[in-house]
Amino acid sequence: MTIGAPVRRIVIVGGGTAGWMAAAALARLIPTGASITLIESDAIGTVGVGEATIPPIRGFNAMLGIDEAEFLAATAGSFKLGIEFVDWGALGERYLHPFGGFGFDIEGVRFHQYWRRRRAAGIVEDIEAYSLCAVAARAGRFMPPSPDPASVLSQMAHAYHFDAGLYARFLRGRAERDGVVRVEGDVVNVALDGETGHVRHVTLAGDRVIEGDLFLDCSGFRGLLIEQTLGAGYEDWTHWLPCDRAVAMPTANAGAAITPYTRSNARAAGWQWCIPLQHRTGNGYVYSSAHCSDDEAAATLHAGGDGTPLAEPRLLRFTAGRRRKQWIGNVVALGLASGFTEPLESTSIHMVQTGISKLLALFPDQGFSPVEIDTYNRLAATQFDQVRDFLILHYHATRRDDSPFWRETRARAIPDSLSEKLALWRRRGRLFRWEDDLFAEASWVAVLLGQGIVPDGWDRLADAVDAREVDARFDRLRAMFADAASRMPRHEEYIARICPTRVRA
Repeated sequence: MTIGAPVRRIVIVGGGTAGWMAAAALARLIPTGASITLIESDAIGTVGVGEATIPPIRGFNAMLGIDEAEFLAATAGSFKLGIEFVDWGALGERYLHPFGGFGFDIEGVRFHQYWRRRRAAGIVEDIEAYSLCAVAARAGRFMPPSPDPASVLSQMAHAYHFDAGLYARFLRGRAERDGVVRVEGDVVNVALDGETGHVRHVTLAGDRVIEGDLFLDCSGFRGLLIEQTLGAGYEDWTHWLPCDRAVAMPTANAGAAITPYTRSNARAAGWQWCIPLQHRTGNGYVYSSAHCSDDEAAATLHAGGDGTPLAEPRLLRFTAGRRRKQWIGNVVALGLASGFTEPLESTSIHMVQTGISKLLALFPDQGFSPVEIDTYNRLAATQFDQVRDFLILHYHATRRDDSPFWRETRARAIPDSLSEKLALWRRRGRLFRWEDDLFAEASWVAVLLGQGIVPDGWDRLADAVDAREVDARFDRLRAMFADAASRMPRHEEYIARICPTRVRA
């Protein structure tokens, strides 16, 4: 196999969160000394709904040497310990999907297996009491995790809420200091090499030509390079995930308290998000246009939003799914150009992050090896498909029948991969992660139990420990987590002390 010349010119088409995350990471981490040019048009807006994240974002920021307090102050950010789901299993029910795990394994057997055994003995209790993140979130309190495994605070895990536009601006400043060149303009033409089929250059309005060796498509839903030029194809998941629109609207903070979790309220034709930042609250309604008009959605958002609206609702149209190929030739798609899964579990920004990580791990030379490209595409598709299954679970595991949307959702077929996972869980509460699954076992446990899917039985290895010993351990753990949470500062107090923002709504 011939090794090609190093990549010397990287061109990123599109800015926003995806473009500037890629620019900041590549400028800091690639060893080739390549030039990086980012093309961005102020005339083209960004979607900007990805204001909630999951814990791996901390690793990405750390990789870039970003100070947490500086970043949160710059982005008006707050801390996130999980997501509260309201009315998802049934009207009037709510549960938390917290970060971190539940309890501790006993004699090598998963904690939730003992929880299930105790339930069979008549001890019916919420498993949230055995998650430190859940207990702290419910109390509106926060402390960062301790690196000491002997400390109860080592059980904490967190992510962030932040203004995605401010995050892009923050990363832009770092990227430009590291040598990234931003070019203002709109791409009007893409030229392909007649021999290789690779993108040779792009032309901007005004006839400016920008050549490159490697192109990153961060152009959003339109997929200017990966789809409009190279015809990657799109795998449509509407038959599994029928929501195809969203209206988003910021509101003024309703009160002094800033909850350390995202909230998702199930509505008649979809669900509504609530994301608390320091300077405002992000609200949005994700819905199925077959079950709700745009005007009805905007009215629902207005009625259910927290605080006074700061702008009119903004309409977004999308199709859940992914590109059939996310890397073709010398073009790699990131962000919305690569695919879209609704932000129910705050995965949008993570999918950008994981795409960048895979690109760095498989960074090409100008030979653009098919082996590396095929590996990237397989890994990227697998990650998208695993996220898809986890999102479908939320809709499938409902007992609601109060609207056509929920009745149809309950009746929809699910992928075989999810069906097999549910069958294994329903029998004895067993779960396994496959192919670097993004969501850990505890996440599946939280949603499955939270929406009422309790296993028929439990792992019989859990019967080896005396019931009195199990009960004593549960009692100590519950008391320990409650005490630890009570000693934490209020979430908004911690923010005011560590990372207050000067950003105004």
